[in-house]
Amino acid sequence: MNIGDYKAYVSAETMMGPNSIRILAELFDKYPLQLAPDDRILDLGCGTGLTSLVIARETGAKVFANDLWISAEENRKRFSKWGVEGQITPVCEDANHLPFEKEQFHALISIDSYHYFAGSKGFFQKKILPFMKDGGVVLIGVPGLKEEYKDRAEELLSDWLGEDIYMFKSPKNWKKIIGNSERIQSVKTWEMDCFSEAWDDWLATNNKFALGDKKYFETIIKPYTCFVGIYIKLKKVL
Repeated sequence: MNIGDYKAYVSAETMMGPNSIRILAELFDKYPLQLAPDDRILDLGCGTGLTSLVIARETGAKVFANDLWISAEENRKRFSKWGVEGQITPVCEDANHLPFEKEQFHALISIDSYHYFAGSKGFFQKKILPFMKDGGVVLIGVPGLKEEYKDRAEELLSDWLGEDIYMFKSPKNWKKIIGNSERIQSVKTWEMDCFSEAWDDWLATNNKFALGDKKYFETIIKPYTCFVGIYIKLKKVL
């Protein structure tokens, strides 16, 4: 995947945090998806649709772009402007109450959003797994706490995150939270390599939230946090 192909789409208007395209690119490079045009992918927590655009163009599959904070109509206009409206279906639903049919997605991708709603054990099995096809793949990239500081989130991050500290977890903790199921073949978690570049892109904008993050980057964000990559492979039915 060539990140440069999407440079024109990245702006203070479309970004909602560290560059989601860089996070997605690392996941795709590490675990490429082999999908057909009729296969379906759920982009869960798609924000302004940047990741949905990339997913659609890189895989050629049909994408359902779901976000709770950005309306489906707003994203529909963007997808039309970007020329992918026929390939992406915008949705605005709570991740706890997804309206989709069971076992319809070949892949699920969630960039910089899964930590907002899925940080409790059992969530994946109850709220995500029912919508996944056997043999499907889940790729997740979320902000987290470096492994060596996994038990010190409140102490280290309180000035920056306030009440949102609970969302930041280490790679090992995320693996425990995803948990097990007779349908899960494997779960892998790791500290991602794209941290600096994704943050540099975000902090270079004039977005008011980026300006707020900039005050804490050198003292809190950079030394103690990371992006956690999560790969989940489901078993195929024999």
